Amino acid sequence: MALQFSNVTRKGPITIVTLSRPEVYNALHTDAHFELEGVFNDFSADPEQWVAIVTGAGDKAFCAGNDLKWQASGGKRGWGETGFAGLTSRFDCDKPIIAAVNGVAMGGGFEIALACDLIIAAENATFALPEPRVGLAALAGGLHRLPRQIGLKRAMGMILTARHVSAKEGHELGFVNEVVPPGEALAAAERWAETICAVSPMSIRASKQTLSRGLDVSLPQAIAEQRDYPAVKAMVASQDYVEGPKAFAEKRKPNWQGK
Repeated sequence: MALQFSNVTRKGPITIVTLSRPEVYNALHTDAHFELEGVFNDFSADPEQWVAIVTGAGDKAFCAGNDLKWQASGGKRGWGETGFAGLTSRFDCDKPIIAAVNGVAMGGGFEIALACDLIIAAENATFALPEPRVGLAALAGGLHRLPRQIGLKRAMGMILTARHVSAKEGHELGFVNEVVPPGEALAAAERWAETICAVSPMSIRASKQTLSRGLDVSLPQAIAEQRDYPAVKAMVASQDYVEGPKAFAEKRKPNWQGK
């Protein structure tokens, strides 16, 4: 697939997706959304790719959200069934996705980051859901994910004021996992990804799916049903399920197959 608005790099089992519209702070329009949907579809379907990182081109922006100038000029607005950037409505990917935020993450850009499993932010990163300033609302998941991730009152404080939050405050609020010096977000995200890749990818997928599905039901129901989750069944039936205990007993590094 020829890419116009993003770049994809693969480092072993790690896929790095770079939003590449730096002239508009990596803001996204319809064509970019559909391109990214295809990119993340490919990542999800590739058994050799275990972790994805999404970041933005340049050092000023992760993603400034919806391309308002495009919209104001009459450009068609919309995205595919997997949502903004092909991520915000993607609920069937059990592989970890990390956001490496290297500048502004506004509106839809923040919603992309919130849809990821981890957020690594440079000190110059800034987060906000500023849609009410332009007569819109954060309907690509931000209004639902933010209170789930940091609590109702804290989320209301950000949403109702549309205020900007620094990387440091984001870490204090709990939606940022690590803050690093400017220019180091991607390298830090790769470090996290490499650490994840050192353990069984089948176990990681089972863990992510169990956590995600379990949050939607009561604790007793989650515990009762977890062994029937597809990723848990796949883990138990996998080569990794045999390799892990065997490597432990033989005091050697496991040779994970991811299947």
